[in-house]
Amino acid sequence: MKTFASIALCSTFLTGCQALSTQVNPAPTALVDEIQKTSDTTSSFEKCLSPRAIELLSKMTLEEKIGQLHQAAGGRSKNLNSRLNEEEFDKVRRGEIGSYLHVAGAAELKEIQRVALEESTHGIPLLFAMDVVHGYRTIYPVPIAMAASWDDELMEEASRMAGRESASSGLHWTFAPMVDIARDPRWGRIVEGAGSDPYLGSRMSEAQVKGFQNGDLSAEDTVLATTKHIGVYGAPTGGRDYGTSDVSERTVNEVYLPPFYAANQAGSGSYMTAFNDIAGIPTTANEELVDGVLRSDWGFCGMIVSDWNAIHELTNHGIAKDRAEAGSLALQAGVDMDMTSEVYKKDLINAIKENPNLENDLNLAAGRIITVKEQLGLFDKGLQYHDVERERAEILKDENRALARKAAQKTAVLLKNENNALPITEPQKIAVIGGLAKDTMTQLGSWRARGDKNEVVSLLDGLTNNAPEGIEISYAKGTEVYESSFSYAPDRQVSVEDNIYSAPQADLAKAIETAEAADRVVLVIGEHYDWSGEARARTDIELPENQMKLAEAIFKTGKPVTVVLVTGRAMAIPELDEKADAILNFWMSGVEAGNALADIVYGEVSPAGRLPINFPRKTGQVPFSYSENPSGRPAHSNLAKDTNRSIDVETTPLYPFGHGLSYSSFEYGELTADTTSISSDGSVQLTTDVTNTGDMVAEEVVQLYMRDPYAFVARPRIELRGYKRISLEPGETAKITFTVQAEQSGIYVKRNEWLTQAGELKFFIGRSSSDIESETSINVTDQKRGSIPAAAIKTKVEVSK
Repeated sequence: MKTFASIALCSTFLTGCQALSTQVNPAPTALVDEIQKTSDTTSSFEKCLSPRAIELLSKMTLEEKIGQLHQAAGGRSKNLNSRLNEEEFDKVRRGEIGSYLHVAGAAELKEIQRVALEESTHGIPLLFAMDVVHGYRTIYPVPIAMAASWDDELMEEASRMAGRESASSGLHWTFAPMVDIARDPRWGRIVEGAGSDPYLGSRMSEAQVKGFQNGDLSAEDTVLATTKHIGVYGAPTGGRDYGTSDVSERTVNEVYLPPFYAANQAGSGSYMTAFNDIAGIPTTANEELVDGVLRSDWGFCGMIVSDWNAIHELTNHGIAKDRAEAGSLALQAGVDMDMTSEVYKKDLINAIKENPNLENDLNLAAGRIITVKEQLGLFDKGLQYHDVERERAEILKDENRALARKAAQKTAVLLKNENNALPITEPQKIAVIGGLAKDTMTQLGSWRARGDKNEVVSLLDGLTNNAPEGIEISYAKGTEVYESSFSYAPDRQVSVEDNIYSAPQADLAKAIETAEAADRVVLVIGEHYDWSGEARARTDIELPENQMKLAEAIFKTGKPVTVVLVTGRAMAIPELDEKADAILNFWMSGVEAGNALADIVYGEVSPAGRLPINFPRKTGQVPFSYSENPSGRPAHSNLAKDTNRSIDVETTPLYPFGHGLSYSSFEYGELTADTTSISSDGSVQLTTDVTNTGDMVAEEVVQLYMRDPYAFVARPRIELRGYKRISLEPGETAKITFTVQAEQSGIYVKRNEWLTQAGELKFFIGRSSSDIESETSINVTDQKRGSIPAAAIKTKVEVSK
């Protein structure tokens, strides 16, 4: 029997479809009687399915409804459209396909869409989809890097750019944003999200949804966002992708779900379920989460898609005995579209014959998909996405490249800068060492859509072509950029397009000779793109062995070394921290990576990126969060005491959440509150002054943290509750005011119920989670219950100068 939430949706369908033809099977009398006992269902149905969808459902056969639920691969990720042959055209004419992924191109997709609109029985358009994760053709920095900007407006602007480009190329739907919170950087897909914090993740989540959809899905230059992967995908055991996530109910709701809630509030048109299970229940079959929390509690009316082959994989999880049962479970849970497994297409009819009640779920699923297609304007102007001239004008235009350069500048994090080693402004000889300096593929990241490595400005070219007068650049590779000697799979095969994987290790002597002939070294090391991403879990997040050997050799030359760290995750780099003069974490930064790096290295721009996750000292520290709950025995440096620490390494991170340096310096004033007490439905204004005390224009990220020191359950040491990135001239002062609502201290009690308690709240202002400048406290005078995840609530920030 379905949960109350699912029954309510089914009853909604039944009461709303009285006028449908007899082809829509009525539910058995017993179920109808039970459904009628629920309330407020008709309005839900009328809200979520359009009249056009209801009318079409009345005319469609069972097979045609199932066809809407089937998403087929129109090609492969590196060979788009390759399967769109005449056989596929016939399937479209028969109504067997609802959507294609791995397709693109305004001209390439026009004919098959025309066939859907003009030659299929009901003229229902197709949805064309792709993983446009951080750019379509103009690739900007990977998502974890974008989160390091701590700049919502930049994230929205970049997503808007990606939406325009992809829409001009015939696409309607992107599988982004990925908003999974991740506190374990061993997990390869951490590169696709916003890091470890639910508040920062919520802001980046809503920014991307707003950017892709731009408030009007029917516009020709917007695409449907897919917020993914609902569940707790970012916390698999051991960081191993697709693995079980066994976390507490409170942690699910306070840490992992807030960015999904924020996306819903921003209007996300679709969601994707995760591969993993939560405490034994795979999210693709998690009715309480999907039909319950997402649809019923949060009021989501849009479309939900499975991940690749995930419905079939319910049999691997061991909760479905066969494909038909897997399809039944996913459909009942509220998953509308089956990505590629063909379970719905091939096995759902038999399942419905065995359980006729499933047709209610089928009608709802098909109706939601059709409604989304209507919201996109595909019925009435479906060919608007196939303007070849618009595609030619939009793709990789100068404006897009300029935004990509700005994004790469803003996402770089200066981790260390001893004796002002950066910026480099004096005439000198610089040796750029490391194969990653020339590797343009890595700058595109693990999800590159239609990105082309030949359109990327390499780090070496950027440093060379933008060098100020008197600076001479030399280069040596030193070693291969890809470590191919995996102990468990020595013959591992990856993409062959680079011709860099299986070559013998380069001669270190050349790199050493080049370094010794220079005044200083810019050492470009880190991870190759194929070490970060889906199914790229690592047990050791230190530098790959070949990269570490190169670093050791260069340090031994005695030359001053600036490290440019290329990565898609937090890394454990204590050796670099000990020996390098400066470390610039440059992530994987897109098509304008080289130019942006030069802007920072040569001092045209002061770096202001901040870490969205702790960088540990050792892999063994992870998972590791700045906001974990305090222990009854707090960590102490005296090992003779039994405290909450490891005996072989400091408990603190190497670089903490929120950390990042600048070429300038900033002075903070006291944090003040406009009141000493507020009610549980009130708010407080918290204000501080920040002054640029340096001699160059620079940006600072002002960070506000909160602590509830006494509650009915242990609360985090501190939690991010606001931030603002500001630009200040030398000597300029800005007043920053954060308006925090009492309910932002809410504690999860049970499903759809949060408690704001009476008592003290402490607030902290600073440069990072471990660099606090000032604090204050207020009292909440009473308590109340609400339904909004605390970390999803946005803090209003005002700046005056």
